[in-house]
Amino acid sequence: MNGAHSLLTTLVGAGVDVCFANPGTSEMHFVAALDTVGGMRGVLTLFEGVATGAADGYARIAGTPAAVLLHLGPGLGNGLANLHNARRAHTPMVVVVGDHATYHKKYDAPLESDIDAVAGSVSGWVHRTLRPADVAADTVAALEAARRGVVSTLILPADVSWSDGAGTAEREATGTVGGQRDDGCTLDGTLDDDAVRVAASALRSGERTVLLIGGDATHGPGLAAAVRIGEATGATVLCETFPARLERGAGVPAVERLAYFAEAAAEQLAGARHLVLAGAVSPVSFFAYPGKPSDLVPEGCTVHTLASHSGAAVALEHLADEVAPGSTATVAPAARPDLPTGELNAFAAATVIGALLPERAIVVDESNTAGVGVAAATAGAPAHDVLTLTGGAIGYGIPAAVGAAIAAPDRPVVSLQADGSALYTLSALWTQARENLDVTTVIFNNGAYDILRIELQRVGVGSGAQPGPKARELLDLGSPAIDFVRIAEGLGVPGRRVRTAEELTAALVDAFAEPGPHLIDAIVPSLLS
Repeated sequence: MNGAHSLLTTLVGAGVDVCFANPGTSEMHFVAALDTVGGMRGVLTLFEGVATGAADGYARIAGTPAAVLLHLGPGLGNGLANLHNARRAHTPMVVVVGDHATYHKKYDAPLESDIDAVAGSVSGWVHRTLRPADVAADTVAALEAARRGVVSTLILPADVSWSDGAGTAEREATGTVGGQRDDGCTLDGTLDDDAVRVAASALRSGERTVLLIGGDATHGPGLAAAVRIGEATGATVLCETFPARLERGAGVPAVERLAYFAEAAAEQLAGARHLVLAGAVSPVSFFAYPGKPSDLVPEGCTVHTLASHSGAAVALEHLADEVAPGSTATVAPAARPDLPTGELNAFAAATVIGALLPERAIVVDESNTAGVGVAAATAGAPAHDVLTLTGGAIGYGIPAAVGAAIAAPDRPVVSLQADGSALYTLSALWTQARENLDVTTVIFNNGAYDILRIELQRVGVGSGAQPGPKARELLDLGSPAIDFVRIAEGLGVPGRRVRTAEELTAALVDAFAEPGPHLIDAIVPSLLS
């Protein structure tokens, strides 16, 4: 058995049965092994950033690691932005990067690079396998690390891949490392009782307390526990700004998200004397601004860490049983907005989406500024999952929709996408067509990098003066106008342009009724116009 065969056999044996790939010469033995090792679905993408983003979306929905196959250092570099997002989301992922044969590296061939250094910037585990006999064990170690919520990168030189002498894994990847389980508990099932006790004391203090949740606490059990705590103690419950996967909608306990802009977030936290973190990190502004603080924790507020990202739901349930025994969380009522009419704008588009969102939908939200009204419009829609841009590296949405649709083929995927960030990874539409995925992509097309127009003002450029023509031109996407419909059709996805609320309604009804991928180019004005 050669190294590539051993790697593939070990992945499939551990339950990893999807690999998102953009391979090259060094990975051809892995590609060939797909026909000799059953059980692995290879999904081709046209760009490495699509492969990594799709793997992220897949793992967030499936709850199990996804595999990615990339070609050498430049291939890994092309996938780096969405690996950054995956790292911030604590997504379990095994990234296999082919490398030159061990004896070839000394010749400094054109594609030679420092793969280990590049991988280290986004990975929680990096290893280079140097012998075929070690491939299976190293793959198991990569899977164990991934199941702790990190990106694991396994570098496989070409000669290790093609050489015989590899075996099968002697043990399965269990996700149990160093005495910890995936749910954040120790192996004997105990929690950090001191953290629970301290948090309970803060909640009972009578002082304003904010409970900030993230990680696995943004799923049903964690949300229910958090809302129970808030209702019993008067604490303000907030969710991190960009959760990896948030369950919401009718029948689900509703939690407000911490605002993106620092001023709004500071208002939500103002006056807090205690901040309890359950799966979330202490809040900071996304960027530095002249004369404004970066740390958003109010002065005089004590921060208490209840649990990390993977143990937050369990810890919250214990805390809820301590401070709100026997209680039941209030859930969001079913409610749909009325369908709007007239010219389309960002809020009308959000209202149409809220009125028509299908049952059990997965919403991949990279609508950015244009999607400002989506959360309110969908609050009472049928229960759904939302995947968000955890690391802020744009170009995530359309690839993540690919992965989500493969992970849950029985659920409709709605990809809400800003026009500027769509262009980073638009080739993912081709993979949607190739795999016949049930994804409806709505482009919020305002012809500009609106968020950067806003940030240009917020950083105080020009001391309040209007930006000049060269600055405005650098943030404009309208000259020439981008024809998303023709691009989508060229990639195999039916496209449709809409300019009114009625046209968007008709387009969504048709797209939701017909399986397979669709793109709707929704023309909306800039929020600054």
